Amino acid sequence: MFERLLPLLLLAAPVHAAEHVAALLKAADAFRLPADSVRVETHVELYKNDALDKERLYTVYMKPGRRSLVLMKSPSEAGQKVLMLADQFWLLMPESQRPLRITASQKLLGEASTGDIATMTWSDDYDGSVKDEVDCPNPPAGLPDAPAAAKARRCLHLDLAQARSGVTYARVELYLDKATRTPVKADLYVGSGKRAKEAWYFAKPIDGQPRITTMVLTDDIQPNRRTVIRYRSIVPKTAPDEFFNPAALVRNPLTDW
Repeated sequence: MFERLLPLLLLAAPVHAAEHVAALLKAADAFRLPADSVRVETHVELYKNDALDKERLYTVYMKPGRRSLVLMKSPSEAGQKVLMLADQFWLLMPESQRPLRITASQKLLGEASTGDIATMTWSDDYDGSVKDEVDCPNPPAGLPDAPAAAKARRCLHLDLAQARSGVTYARVELYLDKATRTPVKADLYVGSGKRAKEAWYFAKPIDGQPRITTMVLTDDIQPNRRTVIRYRSIVPKTAPDEFFNPAALVRNPLTDW
């Protein structure tokens, strides 16, 4: 009897593992995106040698179905928009009637790419496995918003691969706090297999719940540069469906949004 059941058990193991990783990613996503449809006020800062060099403001609307609209609010970018529909990205300029196709890896400021701003989830874009359990990595000294003294914690180390085209990174090594599933760190890899960035996540209580309020991106090639993405507010908000139509967006400045 056991000999007949063994092949079935072996086949079932990967299925259960995949379900486990999917549940972990959904739990981790909830610390960054607490609702399906939200408005995110995002502040991005570029530091060089620990001095603030540039900063930008973005208002981001996200809806189910991998739809995002990024409205650029800084004076130097006023009127510009980025639209994400599933795997496709467009840049809309106020003086042009023609949306420009771009990619998720298009840089906005410092190490912050279009995909870093327009998406805040892993569960829709990646699958993989739990590689091992390790001591949680500690952020480098001096990172903005990092805890003054991090307590020793255990982390689940996930090895994730892209599950669809059009995502920002081909592979992600993600560290989640084992006890809470809070994201701690991610190593972000491009298609060639090279690590492009390192991301650190810092949480604070919001309305009694821990939320990721800061993501810090560092670059292996330029260690003197740090890009800090602060989520000033994340509130439930449903933007109209017509905002997610490239043809309609070129005619609508959305100045009141």
